[in-house]
Amino acid sequence: MKAITLLGSTGSIGTQTLDIVAQYPDRFRIVGLTAGRNVTLLAQQIRQFRPEIVAICDEDKLQELQEAIADIDPQPILLAGESGVVEVAKYGDAQAVVTGIVGCAGLLPTIAAIEAGKDIALANKETLIAGGPVVNPLIEKYGVKILPADSEHSAIFQCLQGLPEGGLRRIILTASGGSFRDLPIDKLAEVTVADALKHPNWSMGQKITIDSATLMNKGLEVIEAHYLFGMDYDDIDIVIHPQSIIHSLIELQDTSVLAQLGWPDMRLPLLYALSWPERIQTDWPRLDLVKSGDLTFREPDHEKYPCMQLAYAAGRAGGSMPAVLNAANEQAVALFLAEKIQFLDIPKLIEKVCDKHQIDNCKSPALDDILAADRWARQEVLTKSMELGDRILSVR
Repeated sequence: MKAITLLGSTGSIGTQTLDIVAQYPDRFRIVGLTAGRNVTLLAQQIRQFRPEIVAICDEDKLQELQEAIADIDPQPILLAGESGVVEVAKYGDAQAVVTGIVGCAGLLPTIAAIEAGKDIALANKETLIAGGPVVNPLIEKYGVKILPADSEHSAIFQCLQGLPEGGLRRIILTASGGSFRDLPIDKLAEVTVADALKHPNWSMGQKITIDSATLMNKGLEVIEAHYLFGMDYDDIDIVIHPQSIIHSLIELQDTSVLAQLGWPDMRLPLLYALSWPERIQTDWPRLDLVKSGDLTFREPDHEKYPCMQLAYAAGRAGGSMPAVLNAANEQAVALFLAEKIQFLDIPKLIEKVCDKHQIDNCKSPALDDILAADRWARQEVLTKSMELGDRILSVR
């Protein structure tokens, strides 16, 4: 039985991970849980999975959580705040930590888990996008495994199994195209938050759904693939695949191409990250190629999706620039979700912030440099967004 700690238990990744644990109680057990502020769901999870330690990031919710589980015996260790999440990440005999926390908030607890010698089931892109220069050396130092738990990088990882060293030539990331893949570019100025959250294929959290609509998620995945698989940016491509049946592909040195296929279901990459190198039989719907219908592909429209090129540029710049890109994107998406900026303002703000950071880009950043770049970029987006609002008002 594999002991697991789950960071971000009440989010989309967290709830699907717990579905797997519930389905295979003889294979997995929960050691620790962390959540943001959803006390009701977290209390239900504590009752069902009986973790040894729990942290809620919102310190104001700790007393409410204590009251909600007061009748549970034995009581788990209860912690709160970011420091509490870090303590859970490194606690006890958990063999693997699933990082389902959205955004750069997942970086510090992931580092803590690595330093505690725990394997990482990586569902948090930002760990490598922002922290790659720090995280990769730690993975090597502590001899832990990093197992991708999102669909695209899991697909690549699965295709690489058994491949001889030097056999990989190119990575091809597939993208659904997001909520606006069939919307003309001249209509994007009119879209709303509700429009952007209507993903045609996947059920995900709000932030990643907006990233899918801008295709920033695919740009971030390019940077993540660079750190995960050691590929140059020139050898990582993106292709639009509306059906989301092929989750990504690799091209080998002899031009052979391998792909991983399946219905759009996040449980599959999560299960493989938890069970690797084994394969667990499931009763989930099996892929029927006839029912899946035609599989189509097209080149992404860089004019329609400028965030992709911003990500490639940040990745090639290296250093602290990917951390700035990631933080700027997180802040811009938050402003859009709060309806304080328009959809097309997201890439504009990111580009302005990245351009300003060029002269200060730290080429060999330490953790403190990455965290400082993250804080600076978030504040800079807020400043630039206010300037943007002032210009709009002056035009009116």
